[in-house]
Amino acid sequence: MRAVEQLIRAGLAEMGLTDRAAPGAPALLAEYGRRLLEKNQVMNLTAITAPEDVAALHMLDCAALLRFADLDGKSLIDVGTGAGFPGLALKILAPSLSVTLLDSLNKRLDWLEETAEALDLDRVATLHARAEEAGHDPGLRETFDFAAARAVAELRVLCELCLPFVKVGGRFLAMKGPEAAAELEGAQAAIALLGGRAAGICPYVIPGRSEQRRLVVVEKIAGTPARYPRRWAKIQNHPL
Repeated sequence: MRAVEQLIRAGLAEMGLTDRAAPGAPALLAEYGRRLLEKNQVMNLTAITAPEDVAALHMLDCAALLRFADLDGKSLIDVGTGAGFPGLALKILAPSLSVTLLDSLNKRLDWLEETAEALDLDRVATLHARAEEAGHDPGLRETFDFAAARAVAELRVLCELCLPFVKVGGRFLAMKGPEAAAELEGAQAAIALLGGRAAGICPYVIPGRSEQRRLVVVEKIAGTPARYPRRWAKIQNHPL
């Protein structure tokens, strides 16, 4: 685990994030990765099974968001969190961040709660729900500074699921790959309809890896109309 911690520490330094990440973050991220691989033996949490790949493709990939968003003291909902990426990783990196981890599978959330407790993390909430339903909850709708999603769905779909959670003045952060520009072009009408405005695409490379990743940033400039998000069948069959 020490080697994984050093890999994460070196990656943060290479990305210029040493001063932005919490001092204890590399050790906690390494322990998070260890627990992930341990649990992955009995529950399908990740297809990435080498510790050094978990460090790079999960932990450092999520850490890159610190280059493009000031999370200190803010609130974030991770929609479709899965094994906790990016939400729980960002919480470790920015301890003053309040995080809500939303997922439709309760078993994953139980494990995330156990992990957050084991890592002594506060202000981590889990939410067992479908995003298209939770987005209409008055206690959640337009209450977060940030919504984030990683490898969940096509951007038009993601915007309808995520933008309703974001307060006016907040941002939606969509972690994407090479298809980001084409998806953003196709999502412009949906973004405007949902009260957003595309702020741009932020490219980055994970240290030690060649493939380029992209973060799509959408600003929330107006309230989302009450009818959105629609039911899942409508979203899936007739994207905005």
